[in-house]
Amino acid sequence: MIHLYLGLLLFSFLITSIMVVPFINLLYKLKFQRQKQTTLDFQNQRTPIFDKFHSKKTGTPVGGGLLIIVAVCILFLIIFPIFKFSNIFISSNYPLIPELETIFFTFIAFGLIGLYDDILKFFGFKRTGFFGLRMIHKLFLQITVSLLITLLIYFKLRIDFIYIPFFGALELGIFFIPISMGLIVGFANFFNITDGLDGLSCGLLMIALFAFWVLANTSFDTPISIFLSLWLGAIIAFLYFNIYPARVWLGDVGALSFGATFAVIALILGRVVPLLIIGSPFIIEGLSSAVQIISKKYFGKRIFPAAPIHLTLQKMGWEEPKIVTRAWLAGIILSIFGLWLGLN
Repeated sequence: MIHLYLGLLLFSFLITSIMVVPFINLLYKLKFQRQKQTTLDFQNQRTPIFDKFHSKKTGTPVGGGLLIIVAVCILFLIIFPIFKFSNIFISSNYPLIPELETIFFTFIAFGLIGLYDDILKFFGFKRTGFFGLRMIHKLFLQITVSLLITLLIYFKLRIDFIYIPFFGALELGIFFIPISMGLIVGFANFFNITDGLDGLSCGLLMIALFAFWVLANTSFDTPISIFLSLWLGAIIAFLYFNIYPARVWLGDVGALSFGATFAVIALILGRVVPLLIIGSPFIIEGLSSAVQIISKKYFGKRIFPAAPIHLTLQKMGWEEPKIVTRAWLAGIILSIFGLWLGLN
């Protein structure tokens, strides 16, 4: 089966590569581009460090995540029935339809939240009085959607455990629900925060998905293996245009969708511990921002010169490509470690 999955990855890469340049041109025509901005913190104070390092990115098209979501969904709709009608053995650890419903509902629903937020930001509806997604609105929507996803996992897939390497499955019962919701919402936002440098988030995701692609194969879960093959191919094609200097960015439409879906796949595979190891670069980025906000709000002090942590490294004088490539190297080692744990 591995040779089929590799073929699907290459096919997805080819199709997405053909689509990406016309899509970038479409984003230019729609003026779906990063706007010149003055970034404010939670106290409505300017954050000149962020503006300094990101002002040159003004005008770059944003919304590439939408292309990946659409490409993966259409390709899956075409390819999966071919697998079934070709009498290729399809193995699934859970009821097939609920498993697919859970994955694609996450992939699309979080993407729609991000797309709505992108549209509001780029077309100025907040300034015209149109209902805007403030942080509290976005968080409410994310929690609501994550609850629906968790209920699908808990009641339809009947998953209420996480696998602890070397010890076996740990039954969580009803406590699985808040833990699952926390992971889904957390990774959606942690990935979004990481998507701040050219190629950073997508490169790390590419590495992480390869590790989970191996875990899905060892778990003999055909739907997830197919989905990850198509997703990886599309990510690699997109990454070619996302590395420094980026010609296109994911936008919230991609960042929220990809972070949440990454967590959901780990939950379905029962690999939460590998998720925390392999996804630790996203966690570090997200927690550095959270710690900075809490410290400034309650103690009036900054823990880091800037947050998230990649901004601190930029302030220290590290060039953007240097930060990204070293993060990728760290991601490779962490993915190997997480994969090793996941296989035990």
